[in-house]
Amino acid sequence: MLNTPRSRRGMVTSPHHLASEAGVRVLREGGNAIEAAVAMAASLAVVYPHMTSIGGDGFWLIAPKGRQPIAVDACGGAAALATAPMYASQGHAAIPQRGPLAANTVAGTLSGWAEALAISSELGGRLPLSRLVEDAVWSGEHGFAVTASQQELTESKLPELKDAPNFVATFLLDGKLPREGEVMKLPALARTLKRIGAKGPMDFYTGELSREIAADLTRCKSPVSAEDLAAHRAQRREPLSVGVKGAELFNFPPPTQGLSSLMILALFERLGVGEAEGFDYVHGLVEAAKQAFIVRDRIIGDPGSMTERAEDFLGATILDKLAARIDRRRALPWPHVAQPGDTIWLGAIDASGLAVSFIQSIFFEFGSGCVLENSGIVWQNRGASFALDGSGPRVIGAGRKPFHTLNPAMALFADGRRMVYGTMGGEGQPQTQSAVFSRYAMFGQKLQAAVTAPRWLLGKTWGEETMTLKLESRFDPHLIAQLRDAGHNVEVLPAFTSTMGHAGAIVLHADGTFEGATDPRSDGAAAGF
Repeated sequence: MLNTPRSRRGMVTSPHHLASEAGVRVLREGGNAIEAAVAMAASLAVVYPHMTSIGGDGFWLIAPKGRQPIAVDACGGAAALATAPMYASQGHAAIPQRGPLAANTVAGTLSGWAEALAISSELGGRLPLSRLVEDAVWSGEHGFAVTASQQELTESKLPELKDAPNFVATFLLDGKLPREGEVMKLPALARTLKRIGAKGPMDFYTGELSREIAADLTRCKSPVSAEDLAAHRAQRREPLSVGVKGAELFNFPPPTQGLSSLMILALFERLGVGEAEGFDYVHGLVEAAKQAFIVRDRIIGDPGSMTERAEDFLGATILDKLAARIDRRRALPWPHVAQPGDTIWLGAIDASGLAVSFIQSIFFEFGSGCVLENSGIVWQNRGASFALDGSGPRVIGAGRKPFHTLNPAMALFADGRRMVYGTMGGEGQPQTQSAVFSRYAMFGQKLQAAVTAPRWLLGKTWGEETMTLKLESRFDPHLIAQLRDAGHNVEVLPAFTSTMGHAGAIVLHADGTFEGATDPRSDGAAAGF
């Protein structure tokens, strides 16, 4: 059983211990939480390459003490050449999930680093980017130990990735599947990160590096062009928020599913459940998720193409109406078209109270599978979620942003506590967020216990077609039977399965004490000093 680590000068958490170490080193050297988050994101792109890359998208919630959180949207839009007629001309009725035609959107995450570091500078941040990428560069040059999850996912996904440009040459060792503990080097990616450290993140979009990237994308036969890269910028936006007893919750606006994360907790609170872990608790959160997902899938997509406002669904009148639809004893019949994904979430809070919740993703494991020859960057396949026909905010179009499962979470409590929390896990992200927050904040569990506790996931996961309510085997068999009797299509999975995501959380108390939590399902660590 993991205990909740505590500290007094700062705290970070991430799904890989080397990335957490990189972040806490930055804090020790006087860096702030934003700078620590960049250091962790850079390290994860190297040592956790199956889960994230600088060729993906990113979303930030940044809350200086005494100020409302700032949302940084670093989501790339669809390439100008990525059109329905183009896919039809190549014989595709849907966008491929892997390979060059899945690499059809601009990778926005580095623009988010640039915008977040601009905010850091406004707040007095002083560490150069060359310092922040230092640990990532070292690991790329000198090597890192392959994790069990990298071994497992390389093996299981190889049949669909082996033909993607440069994948085998990059992620197999001498043509063989990597094994846990073997040393892997990513020298091309290390060189790229070093260049970004010297030239800045926007070199990815408008500098010499952008021209190299565009040439590599063309060689890979991706539709993303130099013009698409040059047109991209991150945006500062206002986060979504909703109040629950004792706290204000914040999450990310469209194109993410942040709305559903907030709706689940607001709906669940209206059910008046008295204790955690029993039937009322799990059933209530699952049924709240169903109501939130119905809204999400009807309205959320490219923000410029939406016809309804996400914030309207966080008003008391609509939430009361949706909560009244929840049957306290019976499951709403499901299936539902779920969204897969693989991602990393990380968090940091520094001694000033600056709080950062950040999530960065390439969508599926290893994204499109396309590795750019010169830069070593794995390109995302987030645009595979676009539709090619019909109408609405999820249909592909030049510059349109794809629907994102990503959503970083934050809570500001009336008693002065500040909490950042999140997880990877695609469709499971809002469900895991609701479990972690409710267990900790509504029912008083210790922070690490709230992350470690058994979890569930409604819907399918990447590579699986089942639409079941998946439960870890650590749940009480009597509870599992109750859920089945209520009409839930229950599937029991092994304990501590990574299917349930890699969650983490940090809380800063009003007395200056930090608490952190990491997920035993990951390779991560919560580290403070």
